[in-house]
Amino acid sequence: MADGSGPFLTAQWRNLIVVSYAVEPMHLIDRVPTGTTLDSWRGQTFVSLVGFQFQNTKVLGVPVPSHQSFEEVNLRFYVRRVVGDEIRPGVVFIRELVPRLAVGGMARLLYREPYRVVPMRSGVQPGPPPQVQYEWHLGRRWCALSGAGDGPGGEATPGSLDEFLTQRHWGYNGEPGKDTFEYRVDHPRWRLWRARSTEVDCDAAPLCGADLARQLTTPISALIADGSAVMVHWRSKIPG
Repeated sequence: MADGSGPFLTAQWRNLIVVSYAVEPMHLIDRVPTGTTLDSWRGQTFVSLVGFQFQNTKVLGVPVPSHQSFEEVNLRFYVRRVVGDEIRPGVVFIRELVPRLAVGGMARLLYREPYRVVPMRSGVQPGPPPQVQYEWHLGRRWCALSGAGDGPGGEATPGSLDEFLTQRHWGYNGEPGKDTFEYRVDHPRWRLWRARSTEVDCDAAPLCGADLARQLTTPISALIADGSAVMVHWRSKIPG
């Protein structure tokens, strides 16, 4: 699909929690979309569980009734694409959970994103620093992701793991035998805090399968972010 005259989606992404795990590349390599390569920081590859709030959501500049504010929880890993002299750090979503049917359906149809619609709820104290709790019902029980920001907070240091995990301005997805979709996501740098009192209470197997889920045991990083306005641009295809 060619770029439109404006972004596909605009919104606020607010009150994020990003809990990340170091995993062996062998558990991700088969999921890497064609045209991209698995990205790493100091030789390690990562999977992150992320919770946040969508606010003031508009599609093609128009608010969608009953779909302007809602939660999302996603499981993602990190890739890059090289275009000439440009390196495009990106993410690949393994699973995305939302409580709104129209959001999940539209993302699956137009962007081939792996959305699943489930009951969700949240409790957020915006701060600063924010305190967040995101819950979703999956596998016959409620699951939870929560934490609170600690300290003064600030932007990620260049070259740090925090920057690697949060400064990602490209999304990619692909399926065997199909072209990869690429899209740009614009947002400024976020204010970040170390997360304290972090809790991850879920069985990850319904999100990513049992093999990868067994790797997601001890987080290597837990961050809270205030978030910002975002613009998600129209997707394009990377020829296989």
